[in-house]
Amino acid sequence: MLIPPLTRSSLTAWLLGAATLLLSGFAFSDTPPATKTTVTDLLGRQVQVRIPVRRVILGEGRQLYLVAALDTDNPIRRIVGWRKDLIQSDPDTYDAYLRRYPAIAKVPTFGGFEDGTFDIEQAISQQPDVIVLNIEAQHATEDARYIEKLDALGIPVVYVDFRNNPMQNTEPTMRLFGQLFGEETRAEAFIAYRNQQIRRVTDVIQARQPPRPKVFIERIGGYTDDCCLSFGNENFGRFVELAGGRNIAGSIIPNTFGQLNAEQVIVANPEQVVVTSANWEAFAPGGRWVGVGPGADLAEARRKLQWYTQRPAYAGIKAQQTQEFHAIWHQFYNSPYQFIAIQQLAKWFHPELFTDLDPDATFREFHERFLPVPYEPGYFVSLKPTQAQP
Repeated sequence: MLIPPLTRSSLTAWLLGAATLLLSGFAFSDTPPATKTTVTDLLGRQVQVRIPVRRVILGEGRQLYLVAALDTDNPIRRIVGWRKDLIQSDPDTYDAYLRRYPAIAKVPTFGGFEDGTFDIEQAISQQPDVIVLNIEAQHATEDARYIEKLDALGIPVVYVDFRNNPMQNTEPTMRLFGQLFGEETRAEAFIAYRNQQIRRVTDVIQARQPPRPKVFIERIGGYTDDCCLSFGNENFGRFVELAGGRNIAGSIIPNTFGQLNAEQVIVANPEQVVVTSANWEAFAPGGRWVGVGPGADLAEARRKLQWYTQRPAYAGIKAQQTQEFHAIWHQFYNSPYQFIAIQQLAKWFHPELFTDLDPDATFREFHERFLPVPYEPGYFVSLKPTQAQP
């Protein structure tokens, strides 16, 4: 049964009674008492939050990619609810954490603010210290007046961003998480490592100024039959530029995400095609997605990638003639792991400049230093044997 309309008079008494039960037995003996602090989120909002937070709802399950690097001993200890996108969009990572932390299966799941399936009554019943939302949820939350309803009950909301402007917003998002979790030192160590790994590419590109190959990024290959979804000058479009390529969609798509038609791709004549894809069995059973990701079968991924060379949008382009087709894990686009994507793109675009760069080794080292689950290769594959990952 749904709770009546969200007003203080209808919910406060119920919440006060429920809070004792919900919070009993839930203690952080190694965490200092929470103090109400003003934080600044990625929309520039000043929000008061009791930190370090102890009960968190993640507006996107894939925010676990960062949470796990902060709460490495037990990354689910503070999560009292999350969107089910990790389970559906990245089932292999979810399974890795499920094997290590079986209790993750009991974390309540929610729908999304953007599509109107978020259950605010269920969220309130978890009595979170904070709800962390992606900035693309802003309009939906404003239209439904969720922020006011939650604020009236003492539940703050902060906005973060790994997706729309990741090269600008990832660091402040990581710092905000570090502040919320009382893990500022850990967050800064992660940021320093990330920057160091990006500079292993950008310093070389800046010093050597190599010719930039024309690149087309096919976004969410196999998730849909549409062609030709891509990125503008941000996200993977920006990753291409940092890695020494030229994103052919950068001058056509005005925002982060958009679409070209097949004729535009053919006229641009890209020398390299990179398909972002993943295990999307939950959305497109048996589809043409290339199942790269942790523990992927790369022989099967390479077989499925071959189909893309025959798409009408690639008829006669240079990449088709040279077989410069690659697939890369789509989830690099909304995680703090973009540095791995940048390294791998650089290996494909300029193999002669990056013979000593090994993105697989980088990601393995990162897992060993920051994450509680072991590294499983499988995040990228190429049709060219010399560039295909083992």
